[in-house]
Formats: sequence, structure tokens, C-alpha cells
Amino acid sequence: MVTIKKDINEKLYQTALLRIDELLHEVTDETPVSDKRAIELSLMSDIVMAYEEKHFPIASSPLADVMKIALEEKNISQKALAERIGVSPSRISEYLSGKAEPTLKIARAISKELKIAPAIVLGV
Repeated sequence: MVTIKKDINEKLYQTALLRIDELLHEVTDETPVSDKRAIELSLMSDIVMAYEEKHFPIASSPLADVMKIALEEKNISQKALAERIGVSPSRISEYLSGKAEPTLKIARAISKELKIAPAIVLGV
């Protein structure tokens, strides 16, 4: 993470959120870290994180809680989610219990499949 020293305003924050949503469709696990889109995604994430740490100091719901709610709302079983995103059901259980965090690839799949904001899944 790059340390963001500039005061980030609401407009920059909102722009960064929108750009993250766009970049998540372009940047994959196969994208080299030196790719300009991967670098931009990292920088936009840093901007969002810096803004939220300052303006929303209350901790947001952990991924496990958000996933549980999304699974229930969409009536999707852990097994079905596991099949859709290409992991074992036990791995989903580990995410839901907070024992493990998903990789970037899996986080992206969870975000798309459960329609969870990328910032939540990425922990920014």
C-alpha cells in the first residue's frame, strides 16, 4: 500500500470507487503487477482506504458477515457458491468463519457472484 498524504475529498473518493468497479472487470489474476491497470487499481484502492479510515472510523462489517447476509438474501448455499467460484465448500466455510481470507481472484469472483461491493470484499 502506498501512503496517501494528500487530503482526499468526497469527489476524489467517489471517483476512485467508480474506477475500482471498472478496473475489476479489466484486471485479472493473469494481469502482470506492472500493468498500468493493475497499478491504477492498487492506487485507487489506497485512495478509498485512506478516505474511509479518516471519514468512516467505525469498522465496517467483516467479509464473513457480509457474505452470510448475501448468501441468505440470494438463497444460495455455501456449496452452490463454492461451485460457482471454483473453490471447495470447506474453503467457503473458512471464509465465513473468518479463518481464511480469499485471494484476489476468489475475492473478485465472490464480489461478482454475490453482488458485494468490491471495496468490501477487498477489505478497503
